[in-house]
Parts: sequence; structure tokens; C-alpha cells
Amino acid sequence: MFKSFAEAAEYVRKNKIRMVDLKFSDLWGRGHHVTISAREFTPALMTEGVGFDGSSVGFKSVKSGDMVLIPDLATGFMDPFWDSPTLAFLCNIHEADTKEPFSRDPREIARQAEKYLVNSKIADESIWGPELEFYVFDKVEYENNVHTSRYSVDSSEANWNGVAAGHGHYNPIHGGYHILPPRDNFYNLRSNMVEVLEDVGVPVKYHHHEVGGPGQCEIETPLMGLLAAADAAMLIKYVTKMVAHQSGYTVTFLPKPLFGEAGSGMHFHQLLRRGGKNAFYDAAGPNLLSQTALYYIGGLLTHAPAIIGLTNPSTNSYRRLVPGFEAPVNTFFSSGNRSAAIRVPRYATEPEKVRFEFRPPDATCNPYLAEAAMLMAGIDGIQRKIDPTQAGFGPIDEDIFSWSPEKRKTILALPTSLEEALCALQSDQEFLLVGGVFSADMIHDWIKAKRADDLAVRARPHPYEIELYYDL
Repeated sequence: MFKSFAEAAEYVRKNKIRMVDLKFSDLWGRGHHVTISAREFTPALMTEGVGFDGSSVGFKSVKSGDMVLIPDLATGFMDPFWDSPTLAFLCNIHEADTKEPFSRDPREIARQAEKYLVNSKIADESIWGPELEFYVFDKVEYENNVHTSRYSVDSSEANWNGVAAGHGHYNPIHGGYHILPPRDNFYNLRSNMVEVLEDVGVPVKYHHHEVGGPGQCEIETPLMGLLAAADAAMLIKYVTKMVAHQSGYTVTFLPKPLFGEAGSGMHFHQLLRRGGKNAFYDAAGPNLLSQTALYYIGGLLTHAPAIIGLTNPSTNSYRRLVPGFEAPVNTFFSSGNRSAAIRVPRYATEPEKVRFEFRPPDATCNPYLAEAAMLMAGIDGIQRKIDPTQAGFGPIDEDIFSWSPEKRKTILALPTSLEEALCALQSDQEFLLVGGVFSADMIHDWIKAKRADDLAVRARPHPYEIELYYDL
């Protein structure tokens, strides 16, 4: 929004801004913020920053937790959810004393990944288009204690409410894809979300009702640069939750909130540009893909089990990655096959738009880290010339679930649990460390924290276990 501090300061003065909100992401992808009075919005902010406790959000230890936030002026937007006129910025995280960029700042890691791409001479730009799926519920309840464990969600769209409301326009399980109103209850809500997103500077390609009958929706962005796409994903999560909250609904990006219903993923469309041209396009190539694109696919699928430890970092992620729900469970690529880990869209035939999408990720990931990891895997594939067909990754345009179990075993499976994904990340991380993009100690701490999540879930009795085994 702004090219200089002077331009931003003039905007603050002219628009009678009272608050300046500084937003940032922790390592895990949760948003945080600190708000300053507009009187504190001075040039010193751009060099000194605003202090915060990095230990409270998992960045540092308590004994050395001081850090500072410095706003990225280009990301400025009016936050529409505040009563006071509030100008918001996404921020970069810096060391408190030296003011050097913090190496574990997710935005910094994303920047370093793209810098490594440019230095490799492979391409000048990394282009991304995230698709975010989510559920809108009327309410959610959950409780976990020594003596109880339960959760419940409700949706006015769901056919389990067929008796209660009496209007007859309900959605069966798996029956929500592109449905029209009145069965689509949330068309106005999604449009409001998109209007707000566009007002804050996030472009939107389209929105629609997804497969999940009880309120599953999707918002997709057009193609944009790596950092802009990750910023957009963070803002989409913020805006959708806030618009829903103000309207009396609740939004969740949980990959699998409903048993037996479609899960929510975050597919990442991606391509590289060099000299302004799409490096993934070749009119004579298979599915219009260049050799560079194929090598990138080879790297992405070779490292897919490890990448999943970053792109699918919740225990709930692996409730979604199961057969039968268009969620990928094997590492192969295909043209149009939605059960493939990598799908080449058949509709993307224009030279500047030829690309593929990596389908396993979900929105419990940190989008900055997820994009950086995928890019590093793709670069490794290009540098090592990993041919995906020779490596056994396809293309496969058949329904692999119609194959015999023996034949399906010829395709590398994706991890089926968080622990399995973390083991893969632990044993295959060298491609992430090249160029200092990721650090070994950061990956170690990531694995340690995620294993703690996994243990916390596994250590608790599951409600269904009571039903299965109580009377034995």
C-alpha cells in the first residue's frame, strides 16, 4: 500500500488514524498482534521497531526473549473490524539489539527461499496460488478434562437438522459441491468475506461452496509472488474468521472436523518465471510442461514425505489424508486426477498459466514455511535432474484405488500419521538447509514441538474407545 514511511504517515494524518496494528505470525502459523497509538507512528519505528516477548510465542527462551517488530509498509491496510480507525501492517521480526532480521521469522525464511532461487539462476520469481478450504459452522462446543472428552459442531445446512428447521433445503454428506442457494446458505457470507479481502488488498479469483454438505467453502486467490501468496493466506484466515464471527458463525480450517465428510485442504498452485516467462511451459512437453517443471515435480515428490511434516503439521491432518475423499495418499502426479499428490490442471493451457498444484497441504501449516519447503524441494529436483517418471512418480491418470493392493504398493505412500511425517523430516532435511534457508536447530525444535502435540493426543483416551471397549 505504501512505498515510503512519509507516504504512510501522510495517510495516517489525512485519514485521522487513531491506532496502528502490527500483525505477525509465530513459527506455527498462528497470528499475533500488538497495537500502538498513531502518535507512536514515527520514523523511528522503521529502525527501532516495537518490542515484544519472543519467548511467549515460541521463538526464543525466556532468558533472551526480547525481539522487535518492524512493519512492512507495502502490506498496509485499513482493518475493517476495529471501532477506532486502525491502519494495520504485516511485520518482519528482528533481533532486539542488533536489529538484524530474525532467522526464524517465517516471512524471513520465505524470503530466503526465493533469494536462493534467484541466486541459483534457475528462475527470477516463484509464483503461487493457494486454495483455502474451510467449514462454516453455526456453533462449536468442545471439552477436555480428566473425566470427559467431547466436541460437537452444528450447521444449519446439514441434513441432520432436517426435522428442526423445516425448510427442506439441506445438504447431504458429500452433497455440497457448487450448490445453489437456498441450499447454499453462505453465499452472502462468502461474498462479504471476499469484499473485505479485496478492500484490504487480497485479490480473489473466486469463491464457492465445497463438497462438504454442512458448510464447507473455498476461497482461491489468483497467481502471485511467494511472499504475497503466504501473506494472502494469513489474511484470508483472519478475515474469514472475523466476518463469520461478526455474523454469528464460526470458521475452522481444521483439516477433518467431521467424521465421514470431506476434509479441508490448502492446495498450492505453483510455477517459476524467468525473464518474465513461465519456466514451466513447453508447448511440445507432456501436458505442456517443460523439463524444468518435470524436474521440479521430481524433487517435490522425492521429498514429499519430509515436506508433509511442515505442510501437514497437525495430528488432525492425517484424518484427512485417507483414501476415498479426493485427498492424496500416494506420491504420484497426474493430469486432472484429484487423488494425485500433484495435479496438472487441464484448464490451465495459456503459456503464462501452465502450472501444477501440490494437493496434500492443509491450512494448519504455516504458509511461509510450507511454500519455502516446497520451493526448496523443487529446486533440488531441478539441480539433481530428478525425472519423475524414471523415479516412479507417474504420470498416472488411472484410478489407483481400483488397482490391486500389490500394484498400489509400487507407488510411494505419503505418511499416515504426524509421527511418520516427522520421522521423514528428521531423516530428509538436507535440501532445506542449503543456502541457510532453514536451520537444523529450527527443524529440530519444530519436530520436538510437534511430537509433543502428537503425544498429547495419543496419551488421551478417545471417546470412541469407550464405545468400542467399555463392556469388555
